[in-house]
Amino acid sequence: MEMLKISQTTLTDMSIVSSITSTIFIILLGFFCRKKGIFNDQVGKILSKVVLTVALPALAFNSFMQDINKESLSEGMNILVWGLLIYILLIFISKPMYLKFKDDKQTTLRVLTIFGSTTFFGIPIVGAIYGAEGVLYASIFNIGYRIFLYSYGYIKMSGLKMETKNIKEMFLNPIVIATFLGLFIWIFQGSLPQVIVAASDGTISNFAFLRIDQTAVWLYKPLTYLAGLASPLAWISIGATLGAVMFNAAVTDRTSWIYSINKIVLVPIINIVLLAILSLTGILTMSDICVGIVVIMMATPTATVAAAYAISFDKDAVLASNASLLSTITAVVMIPVWIIIINLVSLSGIFG
Repeated sequence: MEMLKISQTTLTDMSIVSSITSTIFIILLGFFCRKKGIFNDQVGKILSKVVLTVALPALAFNSFMQDINKESLSEGMNILVWGLLIYILLIFISKPMYLKFKDDKQTTLRVLTIFGSTTFFGIPIVGAIYGAEGVLYASIFNIGYRIFLYSYGYIKMSGLKMETKNIKEMFLNPIVIATFLGLFIWIFQGSLPQVIVAASDGTISNFAFLRIDQTAVWLYKPLTYLAGLASPLAWISIGATLGAVMFNAAVTDRTSWIYSINKIVLVPIINIVLLAILSLTGILTMSDICVGIVVIMMATPTATVAAAYAISFDKDAVLASNASLLSTITAVVMIPVWIIIINLVSLSGIFG
């Protein structure tokens, strides 16, 4: 009865419902435009490049333009630790998931399971549900993802040692630069040179000179417009990509179904269980918001880079393509379900 009440409350919360419908409707818009020929086969790729090189870096950087306190710093450090630890755990946990598969197929399934589309798929949804605070914590969580994707993921799929180009990709792409720059400003804003800022009501406050939301609004405002493009463009791109592929091969591929269930359902459950144990034992505690962010980031479909590894190194490329398509559809369907589950978990009192 209590679960029914919580589900009803969640589904009548207009902020949550509007976030879900925005995601699904805009993805369907992209799908419709591609099917009707309004978008050509290059639109999805072009939009994804705009999102990854312009919109998401602006979104990540702007999310750090807020005050810091002991509680938010502690939350940030906890989610950073978990963002590193979970990928180490998934490296080992993914092995028994695919024991019946051998060689390249097992390797591909494991890497695709470990690395989801947290940047392109996860962060826009987190932003829609939790706002700037959610994007801040999601960006911190994603640091571990970047490190392991461009190191372990590359080495496992290529069979080679780490190359310089991957180290550059790890640290020099726009999203990583924006994240680390924003994180630096957020953490050290109290130690940076201060600027006196007069508010519209006449009150005077001191802010770090790099807090451009206060000290250089003329620069901050354009970034907010660019950041606002991240979610709609990402969702249109996802829809356009889905509209360009054939469903039959993926839907009839039993292995892709096994993978999609593991990636979109099992991996988030593993995170919830482990975080609950850590919270109850006092080893690592997170707020309900951070747990929700982790669940959404983990319930994401195949990472584009991971799928690209499979195709580039001929590690069962057809499987990677089918798995990417099917997991994306599964993730879109599961968004409302996971949001309800997150609310149920938050009201359980397990997390702080």
